[in-house]
Amino acid sequence: MTRAKPEDDEYWNSSKFKAFTFDDEDDEFSQLKESKRAVNSILVDEDEDDVERVSWSGEPVGSISWSVKETASSIRSGSEQSFPKIDTTPSLSKQGSGYSLSSLFKEKFRSLQDKLLLLDEAVAVYDGNVITAVSQILFRELMARDVALRHYVHYLKEMGEQKLLVELLKALGRTEDMALMHYKEHLNIKDEGRRRDFLKSCLSLPFSQDDATHVQDHYTLLERQIIIEASDKKADAEIFKKFPRKASILNMPIITTLYYSCFYHYGESEGTFSSPSNIRKTFRISEKQYILTALGARAKLKSWFDVDSLFNTKNWLGYTKKKSPIGFHRVVDILHKNSAPVQVLQEYVNLIDDPDLKLSGALKYKCHDVVINTYRDLKDRQQLIVYREKLERDSPEYRKIQELLNNVQIRWKN
Repeated sequence: MTRAKPEDDEYWNSSKFKAFTFDDEDDEFSQLKESKRAVNSILVDEDEDDVERVSWSGEPVGSISWSVKETASSIRSGSEQSFPKIDTTPSLSKQGSGYSLSSLFKEKFRSLQDKLLLLDEAVAVYDGNVITAVSQILFRELMARDVALRHYVHYLKEMGEQKLLVELLKALGRTEDMALMHYKEHLNIKDEGRRRDFLKSCLSLPFSQDDATHVQDHYTLLERQIIIEASDKKADAEIFKKFPRKASILNMPIITTLYYSCFYHYGESEGTFSSPSNIRKTFRISEKQYILTALGARAKLKSWFDVDSLFNTKNWLGYTKKKSPIGFHRVVDILHKNSAPVQVLQEYVNLIDDPDLKLSGALKYKCHDVVINTYRDLKDRQQLIVYREKLERDSPEYRKIQELLNNVQIRWKN
């Protein structure tokens, strides 16, 4: 290895020797072409160990979940650089040394991280040769390698280079990824009005079909929440006095918004933005999810009439019966958690189709009539006797069991 001379060190380290710019003379331009040829002969060392050390979410780049997880990763990691520090000012003779730019890359900057940091240092000192050379090989590798792209995307995110990241993805033809990165900027906007306007501007971006639907729903939901929040903050309806709001509805998820609507705006016509039926229709909420949400809200208010109306249906003859897209055993659990009276619980326990679930629910929630009738239908005399001993003497339920046991027309199985 040839040792650099002191005067060569002065050439590289003295500020009076300017770095390459694109306005230099022809002899400097020939050096640029030589550097480019040297670098173009090198492939980036893709060390698998280096890949593992980069904190990457593992989600595909083209997804909303990737966008959200990358944001969380960036917040946790802060602005501290994750790449190793390297000495980017080696004392090498510009001419006559044993090093070319190619050998420098091989010997000094082996990993992708090192090359990226070299590029940053080159930008800092306006070294046009290195900037051009590194950029060309970097972009060539990014276009060919998904892993390299993910490294660089993560690096730019850690460094807060959002605009550069968007332009990079656009230049690589990854328009959906570019759209997602731009959309993610809404997380940095605190004012709801500005955030709404920003989301509206995202609607024309080239998202995938699923992501486009997500962004459209996000914009529509926030727009709706702003309207509801402004109205409810000054509302003087009785329900707001009896149950004061504990938090703003702004930026809440769709199901939370539906619950709020079922709690404070139940029964409003579909033409109003705050109507549960309007929210259900606008955001394509399934019947099952709607029933669960509305049941929780109305049961919380002890509005048992509204609970009944959720399940009442009429057949073609005009008869009313109860029907549910969720099991009635789940309905009973929700009603019990909201302290429903025994009469209400018994009605819904009786609607459970499975005999074992019905009996266990009746025993659990002390629906005595259901338990007694179930043992009677099973013709289980012994279980009736056992259950009778758990009741107060002379209570209506105790007397009912006694009458059944004395009925000689019942053919008991034991």
